[in-house]
Amino acid sequence: MKILKIDHLGIAVKSIDQTKAFWRDILGLGFEGTETVAEQKVTTAFFPVGESEVELLESTAPDGPVAKYIEKRGEGIQHVAFRVEDIEAALAFLKEKGVALIDETPRKGAGGAKIAFLHPKATNGVLVELCERQAP
Repeated sequence: MKILKIDHLGIAVKSIDQTKAFWRDILGLGFEGTETVAEQKVTTAFFPVGESEVELLESTAPDGPVAKYIEKRGEGIQHVAFRVEDIEAALAFLKEKGVALIDETPRKGAGGAKIAFLHPKATNGVLVELCERQAP
């Protein structure tokens, strides 16, 4: 498995509209717009920082994973995403090593990425996302 970089930090928020002003206006980060990923019941907003990004996550449904996260832990960092060269190979490697996976096969993420999550029980409580993106 080859990790290329931290792809993004996912931050759970109640409202992207209310939260984006801090990231854009105070910190001066570029705002790339929003995207809704219906399958995950989430709207995302990305703010590039060097070769990585900050991703704001707003739930589109009260039973969505982000809404449940906020209900349980409040707003804040929800996950760290690592860009990998080959997500299928990475998942096979982790499964072989006995790492508990939320996703055994990749699913569609924002921006057309292939993503998969590792179970926090396997990572000392940190929700870890693997992300594979096609080169531009």
